[in-house]
Amino acid sequence: MSKAKKHEPLVHITKRGTLPLWHNLAIRAIGLAAALVVCAIVLYALTGLNPLKIYGAMFKGAFGSARRVWTTIREIMMLLCIGVGLAPAFKMRFWNIGGEGQVLVGGVAAAACMIYLAPNMPLAPVLLIMFVLSALAGAIWGLIPAVFKARWNTNETLFTLMMNYIALQITSFCVSKWENPYGSNTVGIINPTTNAGWFPSIFGQQYMLNVIIVMLIAVAMYLYLKYSKQGFEIAVVGESTNTARYAAINVKRVIIRTVMISGAICGIAGFIAVAGAGHTISTSTAGGRGFTAIIVAWLSKFNSFIMLGVSSLLVFLQRGASEIASQFDLNDFVSEMIKGMILFFILGSEFFINFKVHFRTARKETENK
Repeated sequence: MSKAKKHEPLVHITKRGTLPLWHNLAIRAIGLAAALVVCAIVLYALTGLNPLKIYGAMFKGAFGSARRVWTTIREIMMLLCIGVGLAPAFKMRFWNIGGEGQVLVGGVAAAACMIYLAPNMPLAPVLLIMFVLSALAGAIWGLIPAVFKARWNTNETLFTLMMNYIALQITSFCVSKWENPYGSNTVGIINPTTNAGWFPSIFGQQYMLNVIIVMLIAVAMYLYLKYSKQGFEIAVVGESTNTARYAAINVKRVIIRTVMISGAICGIAGFIAVAGAGHTISTSTAGGRGFTAIIVAWLSKFNSFIMLGVSSLLVFLQRGASEIASQFDLNDFVSEMIKGMILFFILGSEFFINFKVHFRTARKETENK
């Protein structure tokens, strides 16, 4: 009876070790370039339009004028702030899907201050109170699922997701209470004549304070996660709770503290959205950014500076897609398709960062024979 021949598989996948930063960036750049090429082919096949003109229109939509540049920067800062907020919880393997709700409750707290406090107080103390109360509201919204996770090991994904809907209903109630004009079911612009509670212009730029606040938070989070004792505890708990307990780390306390920090920063994002951007509150204040920020945090490996680049790319795609839809009279499906394809290639590049693909060689085939 002859022995069965053993054949090596055609493709063999192995886990990579830690790659240098330049190698990671090079793989992502190749993924982005491949995405642009494939998108160009698909766009030409479907619409007959010059892909270079479409990409030019995308750039114009994001950076075509000074106003568009600063609007793009404002959106980048919002997305970056939420991504930075989600980073510590995600690094601890606590899947905080509740960024939307935490942004909303922070925004509600900020709007309440603008309505009840701002008309009767100087701007500086009002902004400070708004900052603190928005952070506190987000922290409390993070505390609730954190306690249940720490005490009873509940599923944080479902818990934080359900908290979004509760925050949505609270926001709806506040909108109906503060609606202006009455019966409109919207709050409208808060304090439009006095600008009470609005971010002041700095160096003549309306959104400069947004940039300053978010970048300070981003740098602080980078230092916190990389160099602080609490950042080390977050990393250990994320790797293994058993190892953390063996190292005498209070896992329950780390979970509660970390998710409260995560919620607080998302709450600050709500403060920025209300006082520094829209100057109103509605159920769409978060605008889906709480879910988009998950991609930002995950792709960046929780590095605040890489998050800035990923946030910039996603906002550019969003604003550019809207521009080509209007300029070339294309429906939203085409613009969403472009965004989806580019994101697919970028996410796919993560595979090649984490894994190495080996192909069976002819020499090995000969040896097997």
